[in-house]
Order: sequence, then C-alpha cells, then structure tokens
Amino acid sequence: MSQHEITAYLKTTCGWSNGVRAVLAKYSLPYTEKDIIRNPAFRFEMEQKSGQPLSPCVEINGVMLPDISGEEVEAYMLEKGIVTANDVKTDVPLNAPCTDAQHAAMAAGIKMNL
Repeated sequence: MSQHEITAYLKTTCGWSNGVRAVLAKYSLPYTEKDIIRNPAFRFEMEQKSGQPLSPCVEINGVMLPDISGEEVEAYMLEKGIVTANDVKTDVPLNAPCTDAQHAAMAAGIKMNL
C-alpha cells in the first residue's frame, strides 16, 4: 500500500472524533492529528481549509472531508482504493455523537474518557 498524507482535525474527546481515530487505526494508517480543542490555531486552520466550523474534518491526499464520521471516512477510502476492506473490529462505534453529558463536560473543561 502506498503512503498517503492524512491530517485529522479532531476534538480531544468526541464520539465522532473517536470513530475517525478508530477507522484510521483499523487500517494502520499513519496520520497527523490536530486537536482543535487543545490548540485553537488548529481549529482556525480547519475552518479555513474546510470552509465550515464543524468537526471532525479529515484531509486525505489534499482532499478535505468536512464534518465527517469514521464510517464516512472508511467509505471514502474504500471507494478511492486507499484501503482494502477488512474484518478488523474497532473498539468504538465509527458513527456516534457525543452524549449531552459529554458536551456539558467539554463546555465545563472536565476531561472525560470515552
């Protein structure tokens, strides 16, 4: 498999961000993670590149996939031949939002393990 350039703009803790991490791990793809919560400059960069404020966003080989789930990242990579389907199970759902409690904790600055 050839090397692909992947940058993932993710939240520190988020259901959808965890789904993106899980699908990239499922296919053992190296990527650059830019935490938009810990580093506001990464959020700004994401918004400039994607044209919108919602995350996660994943850039693969120069193509920006805005506001996307792990499930959608996987479908894109399969469609483009970046990966070949496998039966590896992930430890988190690939398409799951944060709960209201998780959003409240993030707003309050409380670290949660998902």
